[in-house]
Amino acid sequence: MFTEQFFERDGIRLNYASGPPSGPPLLFLHGVTRRWQDFLILAPMLAARWHVHALDFRGHGRSSRTPGAYLLTDYVHDAEAFLSATFHEPAVVYGHSLGALAAVALAAQAPAAVRALVLEEPPSISLIPHIRKTPFHAMFAGMQRLGGDRRTVRETASDLADISIPVAGSDGGARLGDLRDPTSLRFLAKCLQDMDPEVLSPLLEGRLLEGCDMEALASRVACSTLIIRGDDAAGGMLSKDHADKMAAAMTDCTVIDVPHVGHLIHWLQAETTLRMVVGFLESLR
Repeated sequence: MFTEQFFERDGIRLNYASGPPSGPPLLFLHGVTRRWQDFLILAPMLAARWHVHALDFRGHGRSSRTPGAYLLTDYVHDAEAFLSATFHEPAVVYGHSLGALAAVALAAQAPAAVRALVLEEPPSISLIPHIRKTPFHAMFAGMQRLGGDRRTVRETASDLADISIPVAGSDGGARLGDLRDPTSLRFLAKCLQDMDPEVLSPLLEGRLLEGCDMEALASRVACSTLIIRGDDAAGGMLSKDHADKMAAAMTDCTVIDVPHVGHLIHWLQAETTLRMVVGFLESLR
């Protein structure tokens, strides 16, 4: 059973869910365009041994809208304040995509608050400043047009499916609806309806990482870390080279590649993700 409530800082209300107090704290941080429910596929199993919390980042879900303040540094400040106010011992932080980048910064800037990290598909550092040159730009631009949509979920999901994504060697590209199943599209459609479209502006403009030196931050991560990397050929955002460099910079880091799966590893391969994460978490006990 997960209950939702609000955490407030500096006039910003952040929605979060928490499970039963079954053990040490574990905080989930979702990716851009998602919301805390993205982790319902993992959280109930982990809640048997951990006190699970999951945050809606600003601009997402039921959290406050903050136009003009959607840089990675803004999300990190929110998560750091939440950790400090909510937990009385270091927490494991599981971040996916944007959440993984925030988790790295958290562990570097507030080491006493972070026990360990699980980083699922943190985008390669070089990807975000040059996102206009990648197929992801067209995908996120299409999603931005649907942010805050007030039509039915079915209608939003239909337009989401029609987003065209460039494919190397193809003139027509690919429809998002041909790459993701209908229930995934419906869930994402609901997330987009409850998202401030301005969330995506810094990402689309290549500015998301302004004020964050991710290489320097990674070198300051001393806690145990698990990196779960998808397959570049299937839509993964973390290159093998960058994953290896990140792991080498950290004190204690394990990298696991998941073949034939793109960026949404926990969504598409929940059982595989759980097996890896449970093994890693139990090594900390």
